[in-house]
Amino acid sequence: MLSALRSRRWSVLFAVALAAPLAALALLGRRGEGLTAYTVPQSAASGKPTDSGVAISGSHDWRDSFGDGFPDAARLDRASDRENFVRWLTFLAEAAYYQPTAASQDEIQDCAALIRYAYRHALVAHTPAWRREVGLAADPGFGDITKFSYPDWPLGRSLFRTRPGPLARGDFERKAFAEFADAATLLEYDTFRVSRQLAAARAGDLLFFLQPEQDQPFHAMLFVGRSYFQPQGTDWIVYHTGEIDGRRGEVRHLQAVTLFRHPDARWRPLAANPRFLGVYRFDLLR
Repeated sequence: MLSALRSRRWSVLFAVALAAPLAALALLGRRGEGLTAYTVPQSAASGKPTDSGVAISGSHDWRDSFGDGFPDAARLDRASDRENFVRWLTFLAEAAYYQPTAASQDEIQDCAALIRYAYRHALVAHTPAWRREVGLAADPGFGDITKFSYPDWPLGRSLFRTRPGPLARGDFERKAFAEFADAATLLEYDTFRVSRQLAAARAGDLLFFLQPEQDQPFHAMLFVGRSYFQPQGTDWIVYHTGEIDGRRGEVRHLQAVTLFRHPDARWRPLAANPRFLGVYRFDLLR
């Protein structure tokens, strides 16, 4: 459930989206512009846990080069790390459809939960013990991220930014980062817009839609690119439907060309569709 503060912000966003959707998109597109330096808090300099319970090391780079609120220390600045993260992210999201396990089915209840699940497990050390824990049938043979392994990384147990603004003194004390993020939070604080053209999408990018008339108006899909499970086609998408008429939804996997022909035009990933917010990429990869 959203907090009262989130609800008020959504009300404003809904009004903007309904009255002038293109203007709302322009506003979102400006997020993250600028360069911010962050002075490490006293608790961070000592390497001790802050009030939020996040242990911060003074050796980390706590700059925010893009002004998006995400510390440079937590970005994947090596090409090999970005590639391995994206491989695991997309593979695990697809596996939730083709090889669902008890662990994935228990956790994944909506579109954001699918993304959180794949994101978190893409950041861990993929040991035999981890594979047993998540019920993964076989090791796909991808490399691991070398910069860090969740939860032993700059944000501790937290994964996502949940508050607006560039990185600032006191962010960790005021719990600006958390393990949980809904689709609206992922859109606003954890990704940046790449394009409103699906042709610009890369594996690991997110497609966001806004359907104001629904109980959960923000919806996210993960762009997989070439499938690990299907021999044909290159542009695959995986997503969770969320609840359908009060019943538990399901993970779905389809080619982008199918989505372009969706019988409900609101779900077509076209720049001409005001309900399609565009293609977004994780700040982690920036």
